[in-house]
Amino acid sequence: MADRAISASVEDYLKAIYELERASGTAAATNELAERLGVAPASVTGMVRRLAEQGLIDYEKYRGMRLSPEGRTVALRTIRRHRILETFLARALDMPWDSVHAEAERLEHAASDAVIDRMAHWLGDPTVDPHGAPIPTREGTVDETRLASIADLAVGDGATVVRVSDRNGELLRYLAEIALVPGAELVLLARAPFDGPLTLRVGSHEQAIGPALARQVLVDVRSAG
Repeated sequence: MADRAISASVEDYLKAIYELERASGTAAATNELAERLGVAPASVTGMVRRLAEQGLIDYEKYRGMRLSPEGRTVALRTIRRHRILETFLARALDMPWDSVHAEAERLEHAASDAVIDRMAHWLGDPTVDPHGAPIPTREGTVDETRLASIADLAVGDGATVVRVSDRNGELLRYLAEIALVPGAELVLLARAPFDGPLTLRVGSHEQAIGPALARQVLVDVRSAG
């Protein structure tokens, strides 16, 4: 990748495009990107044009955008900084897992790669952050295994919680209250009809959750069959 300065706003856009691509498996749409970043679609259109001119994304009108190899490198470097910072804040400073995301967002553009690498070494080179998200390596590789969610389980299936979204602090606090955190073992006991609640056994207790929440908790599945 060319040795050039990358602004914080460009890093934010590339990181968001990466996350949208990963979530959908398709090109990221302008409106989705605007919603993710909390900005007006018109602002996104102008930035997308600039990113395409810089060779950081491939963009076709009405078909969305994908990261170029250079854009992917920048996105993964930014994501590495963010997730190492989250891990450092949680482990070294004992910050709650529902507050480290916002702090890491503020710090990720200021911390140098050298500082991040020293943090990672001090932490023992972790492979996941406090929410279970994979941490890209220094070389820019990352585990992109697609995971099922609790909503995908069949009744009787067991699973281990692997990852939850870090974007909503209130959601994280609730998941901690009901023990749906990375590493938790669960079994789907029942599924109410008409998109009703799912009943889980989490450890030694039962817990009902709605389908919307179930879709946000990613798991490693152990099929009942």
